[in-house]
Amino acid sequence: MTGAGTTGGGLLPDRHPTADFFVCDIFDAIPKDDMGSMEHPMFSLSTRPDRRILSYEHNGVQIEVTPSVKGLATIHDKDILIFCVSQLMAALNAGRPVSRTLHLKAHDLLVATNRETSGDGYKRLREAFERLAGTRITTNFETGGQEITTGFGLIESWEIVRRSRGGRMVSVAVTLSEWLFNAVLSKSVLTLSRDYFRMRKPLERRVYELARKHCGRQESWRVSLEVLQKKSGSASPRRVFRKMVRDMIAADHLPDYHISEEPGDLIRFTLRDGVVETVPPPVLKPETLEAARRLAPGVDVYALEAEWRGIWAATGQQRLRSADAAFLGWVRKGRGGA
Repeated sequence: MTGAGTTGGGLLPDRHPTADFFVCDIFDAIPKDDMGSMEHPMFSLSTRPDRRILSYEHNGVQIEVTPSVKGLATIHDKDILIFCVSQLMAALNAGRPVSRTLHLKAHDLLVATNRETSGDGYKRLREAFERLAGTRITTNFETGGQEITTGFGLIESWEIVRRSRGGRMVSVAVTLSEWLFNAVLSKSVLTLSRDYFRMRKPLERRVYELARKHCGRQESWRVSLEVLQKKSGSASPRRVFRKMVRDMIAADHLPDYHISEEPGDLIRFTLRDGVVETVPPPVLKPETLEAARRLAPGVDVYALEAEWRGIWAATGQQRLRSADAAFLGWVRKGRGGA
């Protein structure tokens, strides 16, 4: 008899074990963004190919962003990273294993990020992957509780795994940088409004990120126009930037936040009323708590349930397909690694 591992017959080796990649299959994952790139300008706000080397320094943080021949990754290219981070965080909250390499369906990504699913939409998606892989970051800012001075790409690699008969990408594998993956594992992320992907103008997206990072769920955040421009990464002259901010104030359609101008060249972001989305807390079945007792003998399962609910609330109140499965998965993993 010939064994499966020999050349004489049997099964071929499993060249792509599932432990090596994570399948993006969580349909309604809440948008999540990593706090590092929300805080500091790492993406171009230009709608044309941008081949500048960007340098930024603020409060001891130094960042240099170097483009490839394709140009710098744009704030719209970042949609791909937000989609990947959202999927990984939803999986972590559900107690599922994750990895740096993600397999995703191109159509799902386009729909989740409010992009066109036409042929041009797929073409632009491929161009975005190329810019993300080619853009290099050198920085010393903190992620996951550690200060890192290093150089890396926004994504490590990507490949089209399957094409349609017409040559359009169907599924894609993307490997995130260790920096971004570590940010996810340490849960250094924030929830975004689903309307984020509806904003057309790059500066609106960037300003919303800053408001979300600094104002959060507090009542307001006030910043000087000078610092706001610096942190946004805008290369426009000050008078042009001021005009763009005033246009945003007049339009007043920034998700979650109202913008106003105050004396002294100050800008205030105020949390809109009623924007905090509340999701009913997950309810566990009695048999689920019994199963938890068997998985963690000697541990108070009600205390476990309270701890898990606290984590669920602190990480964005994720809508769970099965609260029971998510809770038991978390217990199996040793209570999130605790």
